[in-house]
Amino acid sequence: MNPSASRTPVGIQRIYISLSALFVAAASVIWGVNTLFLLDAGLDIFQVMLVNATFSAGQIVFEIPTGVVADTVGRRASFLLGIGSLAVATLIYVGSSVWHLGLAGFILASVLLGFGFTCQTGAVDAWMVDALDASGHTGSKDHVFARTGIFVNISMLFGTLAGGLLGQISLAVPYLVRTGLLVVAFFVTLVFMRDIGFQPRPFHISRLGGESRAIFAAGVAHGWRHPVIRPLLFTSLLNGLLLWYFFYASQPYALELLGREGLVWVAGAITALFAVSGIGGNAVVDRISKSAWGASPARVLLWASLGTSLSAVGVGVVGLVSSGPHPAAFVLFVVLLGVYGFLDGIIRPVRQAYLNEHIPSAQRATVLSFDSFFADIGAVGGQLGLGYLAQNVSKAAAYAVGGLIHLLTVPLYGRTGTASAPRSTEGSRD
Repeated sequence: MNPSASRTPVGIQRIYISLSALFVAAASVIWGVNTLFLLDAGLDIFQVMLVNATFSAGQIVFEIPTGVVADTVGRRASFLLGIGSLAVATLIYVGSSVWHLGLAGFILASVLLGFGFTCQTGAVDAWMVDALDASGHTGSKDHVFARTGIFVNISMLFGTLAGGLLGQISLAVPYLVRTGLLVVAFFVTLVFMRDIGFQPRPFHISRLGGESRAIFAAGVAHGWRHPVIRPLLFTSLLNGLLLWYFFYASQPYALELLGREGLVWVAGAITALFAVSGIGGNAVVDRISKSAWGASPARVLLWASLGTSLSAVGVGVVGLVSSGPHPAAFVLFVVLLGVYGFLDGIIRPVRQAYLNEHIPSAQRATVLSFDSFFADIGAVGGQLGLGYLAQNVSKAAAYAVGGLIHLLTVPLYGRTGTASAPRSTEGSRD
């Protein structure tokens, strides 16, 4: 990357892809082993989900205030603050295990992790969209999101595989590697990322409350009251409800179905499979967008979301039917996980582009953070509710229930399609 090329459409896309991929590479090193790390530290599956839920709760608390930073000081400053916070929080996570701080230590680290991720959510996407608009880019942004998704999933593939292998040495090693990669990401961002197409304004801590209320009001005005965006906010809530449990329960669930709970590298491989299947979904987005289906993003989202819901239900049914370790059940789980990941790889870029089409530039980071706010609410409810069900009934039952609830996204995507459909000359909807 060349800093002087950062104002051209190609240069902006390269920086966005590189920073996104590097950030996910750093973050994903622990994703395949995080649940196993917490279980090894003495937590049960409900406490694991409780820790993860406090991460999401932290995001809920900080989503709007960090949106103030992104919409005042700048997207770059917000991202740098987030990376630094994640590095510190990751070290606290390891310290909680080493010094036996128990559930309280992990909750503290998770809240700080939530703060760090809210500094990133919305800010980086808003930076890319505004910078491309300012550079004169006129192409499709879903192509940019899909291409970025491919590189992000490749980074996740290598990150989770590396984390699984490093976890065979010690479950703490992936966390130390993650901290080092975050330091690298901090300096790369510092050198190459510049706010373009956005005018920073002074930030005063004394006005944080007022700014937060203004940001929240803008999110309501341009998000909640928007006929297309409002249903999308509820799909974020439902996606958050299922995805976090689906992802973090998949590693111990896979080892249960396989009957080999000591194979840490399998947990990393399962997470890597999610990344590989996501790459496949990202790869077909361009083809879909150029087809008759691509003319209606809501229709694409509707059918893909139906598929992810049924895949999650299927993952649960596999465990309920097998009632214990069974090779065939493990194979079916792997297939259904791949289907879920493939469809999720289609949904993410299509939904990102669709959402951004309906947000004015000045409020872009705000509404994207507002969207994340709903996802965080769903994540808290899903991890606590499904985590409780997993602890007291079974992980399989929680998968099935989560998939059934997620089916509510189907009519919501249908509603966004109706709201965004152009009116005919007679005033009726197409």
